[in-house]
Amino acid sequence: MTNRHTTIASPLGQLTLTARDELLTGIFFEGHWHMPPPEFFGGAVPAGDSLFQQAAVELGEYLAGERTVFGVPFKASGNPFQQRVWARLEQIPYGNTVSYGDLATELGDRNLSQAVGSAVGRNPLSIIIPCHRVVGRDGKLTGYAGGLDNKRFLLELEEPAAAKESKLF
Repeated sequence: MTNRHTTIASPLGQLTLTARDELLTGIFFEGHWHMPPPEFFGGAVPAGDSLFQQAAVELGEYLAGERTVFGVPFKASGNPFQQRVWARLEQIPYGNTVSYGDLATELGDRNLSQAVGSAVGRNPLSIIIPCHRVVGRDGKLTGYAGGLDNKRFLLELEEPAAAKESKLF
């Protein structure tokens, strides 16, 4: 099994994509808070790698507001609790948000909010596993491994048209 990585330009800055064999394993922002160890990245390859090319096209379409679901094959590696949190993140519909506390309650214990936040922050597949859709109490923007400006951008991108229109008046 071979790990590899490449970088692509995006409206959010340079993104580093990682893969193992034919599965995307990571999307990392510049200055990402929780980076995996160097061996996770493997060798650098051109963005023309077929898996990276598919990921780049789909991310470009998403960031242009033309895609709401990803088809690129991916796998996020983490401990069992992280896996549970990330699986739940995948169920948050485009244009919706959920609070850390609500996620903790759904996972069995409201007191798990901090652990949920830690798992969300260590999501290796930002954007595809939509950790940006997790917000603080009352919809408040809280930490994001890719930075709050990027989180705000992604949430505004996904904002329903009716909500956008209501801000005009």
